[in-house]
Amino acid sequence: MKKSTWLLPLLLATVTVQAQKKADRKALNNLQSHINYLAADNLEGRRTGTAGEQLAAAYIAAQMKQAGLQPKGDDGYLQTFLVREGKDIDAATTLDINHKQYTPGTHFIPLPFSAAKRVKGEIIPNVNEPENIWLIDVADFIGSNPHAKPLERYQQQVKEAVKDQATGVIFFNGKETPSEVRQWLNENTTPLSIPAIWTNDELGKLLGAEDANSFVVNMEVALKPTKRTGTNVIGYIDNGADKTIIIGAHYDHLGYGEDHNSLAPNDKAIHNGADDNASGTAALLELARMIKGSKLRNNNYLFTAFSGEELGLFGSKFLTEHSPIDLKQANFMINMDMVGRLDATKGLQIGGIGTSPTWSTLLQVAPKNLKITYDSSGTGPSDHTSFYRKEVPVLFFFTGSHADYHKPTDDADKINYEGELSIIRFIYDLIAQANDQPKLAFTKTREVQQATAGARFSVTLGIMPDYTYTKGGIRVDGVSEGKAAQKAGLATGDIILQLGTLNISDMESYMKALASFKKGDKTTVKIKRGNIEKTLPVQF
Repeated sequence: MKKSTWLLPLLLATVTVQAQKKADRKALNNLQSHINYLAADNLEGRRTGTAGEQLAAAYIAAQMKQAGLQPKGDDGYLQTFLVREGKDIDAATTLDINHKQYTPGTHFIPLPFSAAKRVKGEIIPNVNEPENIWLIDVADFIGSNPHAKPLERYQQQVKEAVKDQATGVIFFNGKETPSEVRQWLNENTTPLSIPAIWTNDELGKLLGAEDANSFVVNMEVALKPTKRTGTNVIGYIDNGADKTIIIGAHYDHLGYGEDHNSLAPNDKAIHNGADDNASGTAALLELARMIKGSKLRNNNYLFTAFSGEELGLFGSKFLTEHSPIDLKQANFMINMDMVGRLDATKGLQIGGIGTSPTWSTLLQVAPKNLKITYDSSGTGPSDHTSFYRKEVPVLFFFTGSHADYHKPTDDADKINYEGELSIIRFIYDLIAQANDQPKLAFTKTREVQQATAGARFSVTLGIMPDYTYTKGGIRVDGVSEGKAAQKAGLATGDIILQLGTLNISDMESYMKALASFKKGDKTTVKIKRGNIEKTLPVQF
């Protein structure tokens, strides 16, 4: 008996190590299976509203069911939300000038009030005749009504052309970007009796050339109603607790780059998004399995795979406004976005540590050999921002950007699976540490200004835009304390229509406007508050 007593601890330690190795092997296999499926070509990049997104949603729902999670969506595990309702360019839309075909959506874009009609004619620059297609230089009327929105000015010109018996209108020399004009197709407008199109710079240079003679034009406009939706996938562990931990990751990606958010815009290949964000989705599913099998019972757990993140946090914002739980009972939210490329040099980035004073205690479970960079802000370019807006403490886990970000080369064979598993273990330990803690207190933090790719600006207004708003202008979702917007009197819910003399129609035009100012500049900001428009002085 005495001889065997000292062997017992060694035996137990050996069994524990072997069990841990077995658990790690299972976790690694699961991560590889999840990411390989979600980042496979047949899902075509999981673009929001596509068949590939639906395949991914079905897979995630099946995995949640297999893990023993309760469905918490509106339709089983699924929660559907509206992304966009408006018009799209139909395939029948064509433009032929001097027997050369031009591409709809690129060279030209039908205006939302355009008639669906085919017309033809011979147009002569600076000569607009009745019973013919008119060529209108936008520069000739852009200042005609400085209080009207750009789309309204275009519409008024077409109405005048109808009165003068024009059969169609082609606009050139407009200063809007194609992205801004595409946004106009979301507007609810009454069709006029003739077709009308906007042309880009390339086509505008042809039409506005000083030595241009005449153009033989055949054009047809066809617009179709469109309704684009996204789908969140939601599972729940109900422990009968009075507080709930929310764990989330977005699963949507860029498809073929159709939404103009690819960093390889000339490469029309599938953007598989293995790191962004099949990696976070796989981590979500693995954490769900681990927590369901644990003894962590002092919180309920809401697991959500968001869609629409790449379009502007649509899914997470919708969930916070149509939550299956009372968000006042939310303990905290953990967001995992791009956690598949852990590198010893860059390490792990954790945002949101300023959103609760308790984070400093809970984060002591961090592995000592892991390089971690902390950021206090509760906002940023991912879904935790939506929960911070509802005063829920958040943490954002991220292994950093890389050369494959938003490109077709973000593939499963580049994932550091061992590194991702170490992050999952860390998050699990943090959640376990919170098991016996009271509900976390929420604290406000500084704001992180959001930007679009390629934006270069040295000032900020100090607002958080509502990325889901598509009705023209930028709707304010939050105002930073002490910043220019607050000092000017802007409030949540205001719609920014103009900055200085620059019209604001979407995020791209907002960032372009910001780029034209420097610190200390004074200007005005035109807003719409309810049904009233106001112009406020602002200083950067």
